[in-house]
Amino acid sequence: MIRLRPAGPADLALLRRWDQAPQVRAADPNDDWQWETELYRRPDWREQLIAELDGRPIGFVQIIDPAREESRYWGEVPADLRAIDIWIGEPDLLGRGHGGEMMRQALARCFAVPAVTAVLVDPLATNVRAHRFYQRFGFRPLERRRFGDDDCLVFRLARADWRPGEGA
Repeated sequence: MIRLRPAGPADLALLRRWDQAPQVRAADPNDDWQWETELYRRPDWREQLIAELDGRPIGFVQIIDPAREESRYWGEVPADLRAIDIWIGEPDLLGRGHGGEMMRQALARCFAVPAVTAVLVDPLATNVRAHRFYQRFGFRPLERRRFGDDDCLVFRLARADWRPGEGA
């Protein structure tokens, strides 16, 4: 049973460790999440969540409103979107369907807000495994784009294409 719970300061050591995990570094090599500061903040445009499997922390999910996010990472985007970051931090739990369940729950949270029209993700352009993962949920490639030092492929899942319960 996967459960998403709010991340907080007590998760600092765990998130730092996951930041160093090879699978996380390969998918997110250039981001500094500033955990020491961000875990204490609760802006209304963001959710930072720890995924737990039967009480064991296994991964991380962040859901943001990209039009309201302070760093303007996504640039100028329309209102009523969400963007998701997701990863499994524990290498022994990769490839077991947990990421799919985490994504199903994250998408349900996004689309529970009636105004949300679509969800964005931005895996590295070279991360074909992630591309296939997102496409199984109905995400469609939108554009290739640079975010800082990262060459990414932006995917979009429109509400009309979302099928609850489907995906990886």
